[in-house]
Amino acid sequence: MSGGLSLYGRVRLAFKRWSDGWTLRRRPIPGGLWQLTLERHPFLAWRSASDQARLRELAALFLARKEFFGADELSVTDEMAVAIAAQAALPVLNLGLGLYDGFVGIVVHRDQVLARREETDEDGIVHQFEEELSGEAMQGGPVMLSWCDVEAAGESCEWGYNVAIHEFAHVIDMADGAANGTPPLPDRQTRDHWQQGMGSAYERFCATVRACMPSDLDPYAAQSIDEFFAVTTECFFVAPLSLRSEFPDVYSLLKNYYEQDPSDFVAP
Repeated sequence: MSGGLSLYGRVRLAFKRWSDGWTLRRRPIPGGLWQLTLERHPFLAWRSASDQARLRELAALFLARKEFFGADELSVTDEMAVAIAAQAALPVLNLGLGLYDGFVGIVVHRDQVLARREETDEDGIVHQFEEELSGEAMQGGPVMLSWCDVEAAGESCEWGYNVAIHEFAHVIDMADGAANGTPPLPDRQTRDHWQQGMGSAYERFCATVRACMPSDLDPYAAQSIDEFFAVTTECFFVAPLSLRSEFPDVYSLLKNYYEQDPSDFVAP
């Protein structure tokens, strides 16, 4: 069959629209809870009324599709789940939740956790160590988040930090099967342009960190190109003017990819 969707594709699309409509009618985010979420997260409250309305719907659909688990008997309340869902939905506001189809579970810890790591050096020697994590995203899930860090998102946005957006940026990065700092892109030319621009900016940033020069970007972004993508993404959404000033080329790439310009909503 040439052009358009197959009959099966059309049936699936129709069912998805029906299912999403049912969810939004029967399981909407209550108005009071949504208003509280906006009040606690200035980078959401900045947005236009139309953006906020679409974000609310997308967050409701996210909640219907994902499963939340509290670690160590932590009870994940509606307020906690909506706060996480709203921040997860922000990067895909114009891209759709399909980028998150590769996982279902979200594990919420009270605070940061220690993870055991192994690293092999250039001489083949294996080193074991513990790393303190505020969040982690794995291929196929689940996504792990520290509620202590998520809860502080309204304050930490001032320095461009947001653990939820950071981890969901990793999920987006891995949606094409590889954690390489390159999200799913439509063609090779677009990927080449992306990798050239992000790679060049990453090398400049690494040089800045090595030289101990000041930067508004978290030095953790120098760990790897995929961390650079995640850190610049969180900064793009919660401290856009800072990222645009220091990395205008990266800002432009992210603006084109996410089909959003957060700086439009922030007073200079």
